[in-house]
Amino acid sequence: MRIIKAYDERRNEILDTAERLFQVKGYGKCTINDILKDVGIAKGTFYYYFKSKEEVLEAIVSRYKEIIISRVEKVIEKDDISLEEKLMYTFMAMRIDDRVDSHMIDELHQTENALLHQKTLNQIVTAMAPILVKVIEEGIEKGVWNCKYPLQYMQIFLVASLTLTDEGIFELDTDSQMKVMVALISVLEKMLDIPENSFMQLFMQNWE
Repeated sequence: MRIIKAYDERRNEILDTAERLFQVKGYGKCTINDILKDVGIAKGTFYYYFKSKEEVLEAIVSRYKEIIISRVEKVIEKDDISLEEKLMYTFMAMRIDDRVDSHMIDELHQTENALLHQKTLNQIVTAMAPILVKVIEEGIEKGVWNCKYPLQYMQIFLVASLTLTDEGIFELDTDSQMKVMVALISVLEKMLDIPENSFMQLFMQNWE
């Protein structure tokens, strides 16, 4: 008897299977036929949901983005932490290394996936900047920070931090990575027009 599944259920089944196969076989070696065989669907069914294997990978990346947004929103809603902690924890919540398999991250760094990597960066910056602006504006209203261009500054900071800390773009040793992070924190302090080292102690205490 043929089993008919709801649209979202079938789509998620394809994504879950593809993610597992990408991790086991590697994105490059995994074929659409591998996914079809594992899920137990016809090729026409696959193409009803996705145009290509690349689109599947992009959808998986989008799910990671949603995880980041969910984490960040939980931080934003906290009332028992300072604005400095809220902003710092928001940046920390954006780290997805503990959720994404290292092979998946490696795949995004492959030359043939450069466009996908660019789209992923665009997705994260576009989604995260307005959320960070809410924290910045809260600090401005309370007279804690002074920032002329909250949205543009957060876009610049996100692009800089996500790019400079991306090991697939810049191969830095541990010391160089730490210097980059310290420099980024310094830039953030200048963007918010606050004294130097206002965030540094908090950063050193929480960043691993």
